[in-house]
Parts: sequence; C-alpha cells; structure tokens
Amino acid sequence: MLSVDQLVVNYGVINAVKGVSFDINEGEIVSLIGANGAGKTTILKTVSGLLRPASGTVTYEGHEIQREKAPKIVAQGISQVPEGRHIFAGLTVKENLQMGAFLQSDRANIATTFQTVYDRFPVLKERQNQDAATLSGGEQQMLAMGRALMSRPKLLLLDEPSMGLAPIFINEIFDIITAIKEQGTTVLLIEQNAKKALSISDRGYVLASGEVKMSGTGSELLANADVQKAYLGG
Repeated sequence: MLSVDQLVVNYGVINAVKGVSFDINEGEIVSLIGANGAGKTTILKTVSGLLRPASGTVTYEGHEIQREKAPKIVAQGISQVPEGRHIFAGLTVKENLQMGAFLQSDRANIATTFQTVYDRFPVLKERQNQDAATLSGGEQQMLAMGRALMSRPKLLLLDEPSMGLAPIFINEIFDIITAIKEQGTTVLLIEQNAKKALSISDRGYVLASGEVKMSGTGSELLANADVQKAYLGG
C-alpha cells in the first residue's frame, strides 16, 4: 500500500531524515519506534503532505505522492492523527468530527460514518454537544482518532496516541487501534510506548538519528536484546 524509498527531509540546515526506506502492506499495523529526535514525526508529516522531502519517494497505491498537497492526499485515503491531538477548542465534539469529513460530499456516507465513529467511541456520542476542550485527555485522543476516521481513510497515521494518557486510557487506545485494523484500515503507528506498539504490530522499524537501524516483525523486535535494552527497559 505504501512504500517510502530513500526519503531525505531537512529542516533548514538540519538533516532530520537520512535516506529512510520502509513498506506497509494493506491490512497491517506497522510501527516506527525510536527516541525523540529520531525523525518519526517528520516522516509522518512528509507522508501526509505537510512537509516536502529533499529527495526520495513516497509511493501510495502505485503512484508517487511526495509532491502532492495534503488535501489531495487525504482525498486519496490517508488521514493523520497528530501528536498532541490538536482538537478544535470552542467547537463541539460533533463539530470537530464534521471537520474530519470536510472533503466528503455525500451526506448519506457522512451520516453512516458518524454512526460508525459513535459506535466505536460511545463517549463521543454522549458528549457530542459538549465543547471539545472540556473533554479529558483520553477522550480528546478518541475525538482526534474519530475525526481522522470521518474521512474514511484506507491508511491511518497515528502520532503518539498514548502520550500523556492515564494507564486505563492507554490500554483502551491500543485496543481501539487493533479494532480499527480488524475493520480493514491499515495503520502506521508512531509510539513512545514501544512495548505496547510492537505488541499489536505486524511489523516494526527502529529509527535512530534519522535512519532505519533495524526492522522485523513485532514479536521479533520485542525479543531483540538491543531493542529491549534501548526501548523496553530490559
């Protein structure tokens, strides 16, 4: 579904991503793990069209998208849940969800997607008329995920979905990610909680200093002594 080949991304004179390559097959959860500053968020922003690479290609469903603008990429089926959630304060929960459907024109499809999101996140239906800023951190994360799902993505990009959440919400978020995959959405996951991420991932890539240092199945990386020492507290 997605192939990133020799991707190089710079912030001014800083070389943030240095020739990264990885693939995602349809129906997988693939994790990118690594320390802060490894280039993970930069990669996600480049895939979703928020950043332009200096070189390299991003190929989605057989065609290159690295020079396309974000709205066109969303329209093709890629949606991102950003780090920090970035819900729209001052808008209700329902209005936030409506923002996720801004490229959808079929009202029947939008209504169906609303129901799907409310079924997945019952708390959002209960609080649909509440100011989104008054939700708890975990509820805001659910809202951010629900908003991304309103665009009916084929590929969902998740940037640190468990950051800052209480343990009870962390487990729920990872259960939801697994359920989203089981319903047919492919997932690219960035997550500081490497153990949790790899435990639900089909495959993973370990990044350091803007480069891929290791790759394997989720279980292989969980069992790897170097990964355990660097990221799993082992």
